[in-house]
Amino acid sequence: MLMRTDPFRDLDRLTQQLLGTNARPSAMLMDAWRDGEQFVVEFDLPGVSPDSVDLDVERNVLTVTAQRPPLDQHAERPRGVFSRQLVLGDNVDLDRIQAGYRDGVLRLVIPVAEKAKPRKITINRGDSTDQTITTGHNGNGKQRNDNTVDAVASA
Repeated sequence: MLMRTDPFRDLDRLTQQLLGTNARPSAMLMDAWRDGEQFVVEFDLPGVSPDSVDLDVERNVLTVTAQRPPLDQHAERPRGVFSRQLVLGDNVDLDRIQAGYRDGVLRLVIPVAEKAKPRKITINRGDSTDQTITTGHNGNGKQRNDNTVDAVASA
């Protein structure tokens, strides 16, 4: 008996199992952006019960797990357990994360940590006048005429 194998078909099947397809994604879709002093993350979870959504934070990793129950009939939408992990930086406040679920969208609001917010630092130059350095996202590193220097704080 002669068996033919198609390595490209086998590779496509393996890729679909690991990464998912448009019809059966392996991870939930999300959008993320910064809005002032907070980060907003939204996950699309249509048809998922809010009771099946689970959020965990360990160290700086946020894990979102949700489940859409299987159907006995033919289903085109993906079913089963979905999971997504986000690695969060040190510049967010993990203790004050807020979560809400509405119209099939899970929305997380993650505030920026106090230590990562812009602040002013006064430096004594050794003479009678002090020089103020402004740290934060608005700095360009150039000295201005009023003895104020803009700088960027590294996080």
